[in-house]
Amino acid sequence: MNRLFLLALAALPLLAQSSQRSISMADLRDRIRGGWAGQMFGVSYGAPTEFRYNEVIIPVDKLPKWSPEKVDNSLNQDDLYVDMTFAQVLDEKGLNATTEDFGAMFKDSKYALWHANLAARRALRRGVPATLSGTPKYNVHANDIDFQIEADFIGLMTPGLPQAANDIAWRAGRVMNYGDGIYGGMFVGCMYAAAFFESDPHRVVEAGLQCIPAKSPYGQLIADLLVWHKQDPRNWETAWQQIEKKWNRREPCPAGAMRPFNIDAKINGAYIALGLLYGDADMTKTIEISTRAGQDSDCNPSSAAGVLGTMLGWNKIPDQWKSGIPPLADRKFAYTNQTFNTIVDSTVKRAVAVVQKAGGRVDGEKLIIPFQAPKAAKLELWDDYGSPAENIEVTDARWKFTGAWASNDKAAPRITDEKNAVAEISFEGTGFIAVGPYLSNGGFAEAWLDGRKIGNVDVCSDEKANKGGESVFHQFHLKPGKHTVRLVVLGVKHDDSAGAKVGLSGLLVFR
Repeated sequence: MNRLFLLALAALPLLAQSSQRSISMADLRDRIRGGWAGQMFGVSYGAPTEFRYNEVIIPVDKLPKWSPEKVDNSLNQDDLYVDMTFAQVLDEKGLNATTEDFGAMFKDSKYALWHANLAARRALRRGVPATLSGTPKYNVHANDIDFQIEADFIGLMTPGLPQAANDIAWRAGRVMNYGDGIYGGMFVGCMYAAAFFESDPHRVVEAGLQCIPAKSPYGQLIADLLVWHKQDPRNWETAWQQIEKKWNRREPCPAGAMRPFNIDAKINGAYIALGLLYGDADMTKTIEISTRAGQDSDCNPSSAAGVLGTMLGWNKIPDQWKSGIPPLADRKFAYTNQTFNTIVDSTVKRAVAVVQKAGGRVDGEKLIIPFQAPKAAKLELWDDYGSPAENIEVTDARWKFTGAWASNDKAAPRITDEKNAVAEISFEGTGFIAVGPYLSNGGFAEAWLDGRKIGNVDVCSDEKANKGGESVFHQFHLKPGKHTVRLVVLGVKHDDSAGAKVGLSGLLVFR
């Protein structure tokens, strides 16, 4: 017994040592600098290929030709400027900024948005609380990639603190996403958090996976990829094919459902991990693999290069990638007051504050960080009711139109501003999205389901530009069986619109 007691005492220093880690302030800055730089040249490199190669691997001879000065493309990329405006909320409101604080900033933002971000901002401007603007009730893009490409700032300010990263992600990501859409940001953020103290990309991906629920589709996909990588650690194209075969079939976004286009968070997150796992901590290989996987092939290499840039630190990134940044390091990113130099400075300050909040401290030239084990977020699912099964275009005979609905050609949406014009269709399924454009001259319609008025909807484009493939009206988790959707045009313009038109492209049916 005495011998066991002595052994336990002898182990105490080791336990105490393992309960905290340290990083020099110089190394902290170097890694944060590397992380922001990685995002910049990752997105700039992949930009010419974005969504031009869907469900295919980009051939080597079609890859962009890189030169360091091309990094200036990043100054106008939403991967960076939306990221930075969310970080600004924490600077202004403090580390305990609420979902409502993030939502207030987003509601008033002036930059162009797409998919989950666009739907969330529209909902916010129509009085939906920020805690609900990312939910599928108001946002059919809840699983899209948006928060995943905006969460890098979280990981860069939470070195070695995955629970702190998840806490911020849960508050910020809820503005525009839900379920897998939020888990995408958590996965990326926790990989960054691990990258400050880890040199093995495989372990970084594992650390990211530990932050999200194992039973979530996102978690299952990344777990599959880790198994496939272990089985064949050299051939990334084989892993890509396995991803496509098993996971590229349930995209609910109306612009991508039942089409090659896929902006789902988890499949694009798998392409981030693909670059990290098979890139062997080499910046060029990592960027090229995440780009060649296709789909959102500028956002994915941006996050992959950002994580790897954090692992390497600025000083170890090859000049062929980073040498274009110093000449523009004091130029502002679009829609922000941030430059490369100032975002590095503010991220360092936030990182120190997060560490201190977690119980750490600054000790001379070192930052002492308490150990945090990754902890998975709670499970939330919304797309367990079925998958996209049919796209009934407006040319289908099942649609019944009354009134003057104009159409330029067979592929164009039917559009009208005639009061009491009606579009009606019956279908078999468990959910639907009535798909159409948001219009600069868009107005209001009544939305009906199974003979019951659901409410009024509008298709006014908040950005003064038309955007197709959006949700005019949607409902999920319906009882299996026959349902009838009806839209009645009111002939009433939105206050911010130039007209009262309503358009329809089709009905996306879920079963």
